[in-house]
Amino acid sequence: MLDGVLGTRLVLLTGATVPLPAGPEVVQAVEQVEVVQDADGEDGFQIVFRLAKGGLLDYTVLQTGAVDLFNRVVVAVAFGVVPEVLIDGIVTHHQVTPSNEPGQSTLRVTGKSVGVMLDLEEKSQAYPNQPDWLIVTQILASYAQYGLVPVVTPSADVPIELFRITRQQETDLAFVRRLAARNGYVFAIEPAAPGVNTATWGPEVRLGLPQRALTVGMGTATNVESLQFAADGLAPVAPQATVVEPFLKTAIPIPTLPSLRVPPLSLSPLPARRTTLVRETANQGPAEAMTSVVAAATRAPDPVTGSGELDAARYGGALRARGLVGVRGAGLSYDGFYYVRRVTHTLADGAYRQSFTISREGTGTLTPFVVP
Repeated sequence: MLDGVLGTRLVLLTGATVPLPAGPEVVQAVEQVEVVQDADGEDGFQIVFRLAKGGLLDYTVLQTGAVDLFNRVVVAVAFGVVPEVLIDGIVTHHQVTPSNEPGQSTLRVTGKSVGVMLDLEEKSQAYPNQPDWLIVTQILASYAQYGLVPVVTPSADVPIELFRITRQQETDLAFVRRLAARNGYVFAIEPAAPGVNTATWGPEVRLGLPQRALTVGMGTATNVESLQFAADGLAPVAPQATVVEPFLKTAIPIPTLPSLRVPPLSLSPLPARRTTLVRETANQGPAEAMTSVVAAATRAPDPVTGSGELDAARYGGALRARGLVGVRGAGLSYDGFYYVRRVTHTLADGAYRQSFTISREGTGTLTPFVVP
């Protein structure tokens, strides 16, 4: 599958604990693969297999046990020698569709990233005198069998047991995400290599080497099939809050604080025309209240978004979510660097297409050119 399309090859690893290369009877049965990478949600995958009956009057792909429920599945693509992992996931759902026509029966395997293993058991736990980042580090360390390597950014607030105790009343995944949201952080699990995943808990930092530029309207250099932009003037918000001084019971306003999304990607950020009230700060101390205001500013969506579709053969690689990408050929207002929020990879016989969503905080480019 995909062999011969500019050297692009599908690499499929499966296994109950350690993912290993899938057998030829499994790989050759693949009809379509779809992988979703979502910076604002959850990564997932879906693989469609063509089914054929084996010697035990059952379908061969099912007999192998390669894609049994709760098996690990690693989907990667290789444009050269080294494969690039798109997702390290867990099989969570099967859909078998028998057909009266020979060769038309299918198995649709659906799954989520290995982060789903953090979402299986609800817990009731207290963490006295522990900052959020230390709690998260302890939780992630208990999932080392899934190749999770914690990358945790320290949080500023250290709760004192006399005033507040951090408590968990949900699954580990929901708890880690809640702690991330209240600090203005994000939690993401990203494959680093086959079987190895970085579990990042920290601010959405927009740094690093940008990916291949998305090019439009530049003749033979064009590598996107469609690209459109939108600017939403109502997206930016200015959070307002007050904290109550404990002795005099006086309400003290908290100044406007910046978002943790750094660095800026646009020349002219869209100003906030709307204000919101951060109501929980009335019962918080100064440090916790300022953290809540920063988190509210960070959670506001980027007002400028772009979406489109590209052909991987022309693009020459796999566009990845949670990274930077340059845009050129769209004019000075919309050229420049963007943060990739979502990518859907669709692989089928002889084709590899990617649809994407990118965003930033305003218009205008900060750089005269981007790397092609």
